[in-house]
Amino acid sequence: MDFLFSFIVPVYNRPNEIRELLESLEKQTYTKPYEIVIVEDGSTISSEEEVARFSTLPISYYKKENSGPGDSRNYGMRKAKGNYFIVLDSDCILPPQYLETAEASLQKEYVDCYGGPDAAHESFSTVQKAINYAMTSFLTTGGIRGGKKAVDKFQPRSFNMGISKVAFEKTGGYGNIHPGEDPDLTIRIWNNGFKTKLIPEAYVYHKRRIDWNKFYIQVNKFGMVRPILNKWHPETAKVTYWFPALFCFGFLLSLLASFIGLPWFLFCYSLYFTVLFVDSLIKNKSVIIAFLSIVAVVIQFVGYGYGFVKSTLVLNSSKKKAQELFPKLFFKL
Repeated sequence: MDFLFSFIVPVYNRPNEIRELLESLEKQTYTKPYEIVIVEDGSTISSEEEVARFSTLPISYYKKENSGPGDSRNYGMRKAKGNYFIVLDSDCILPPQYLETAEASLQKEYVDCYGGPDAAHESFSTVQKAINYAMTSFLTTGGIRGGKKAVDKFQPRSFNMGISKVAFEKTGGYGNIHPGEDPDLTIRIWNNGFKTKLIPEAYVYHKRRIDWNKFYIQVNKFGMVRPILNKWHPETAKVTYWFPALFCFGFLLSLLASFIGLPWFLFCYSLYFTVLFVDSLIKNKSVIIAFLSIVAVVIQFVGYGYGFVKSTLVLNSSKKKAQELFPKLFFKL
């Protein structure tokens, strides 16, 4: 199959990120034609000057009113000339072989939608590396973002996601929920008869422009949208989505148990955190990052677990639609 790839990159007040992404695209070893579509999503800090510096790259640059990342990706795909779209977040950096790797995998086993993992770049801060560990480790998320070949169908994430023009047109693209637009689109892709897969070698360096507070807000929103997606797509609901909340609840019970002379439950948690520390230490080769990885995992489980339980209780106790109950999780189009 002949591919004409179009990178789709929404950006909101992040000119420095766009510069780093475009610098990595300049280093691509891919020699065939491709396109870069950058969509300025109502930014007050424009990326236009940064984009203009990369005149040797095949860039199409558009400005529009702010309507969220999902709608901006749809806008970019409607404008794109390619037959296969690669959706990236603006805070990503690509390794030089990215496009060659993606095309080789699609030529070998074609699918209309793929996802790739994210990795920590050597230039990342200690906090960024710790958060990256929490988000990608098999010990925390099952490795769904870090390169694990899922037992069931793989759900790509839009920081590093490919989708054919045919699949985009058939599904209508992303919805207006955010976050949660990625799994919602993936489920609709499956329901329309298309297949997905993970390409482990097509990784990106995802910078995660984040601090501890922003990380908590992010994972809390992830937890809140999951029950909404379960209600929209009940066939995809899993008991594993309860694990972060059960983990936190169990930790509190283990603390109470230790006060009455039953320390074994707390010992199990201590063992888990020790395994996390050692695993992160081996992977990141830093005691500081290993310790911060435990902090990141705790924040991840507490934020996601609380958001999941709260959203579940609210949705099940009200007859209102999710858009009315959680307006901050939806962009108005």
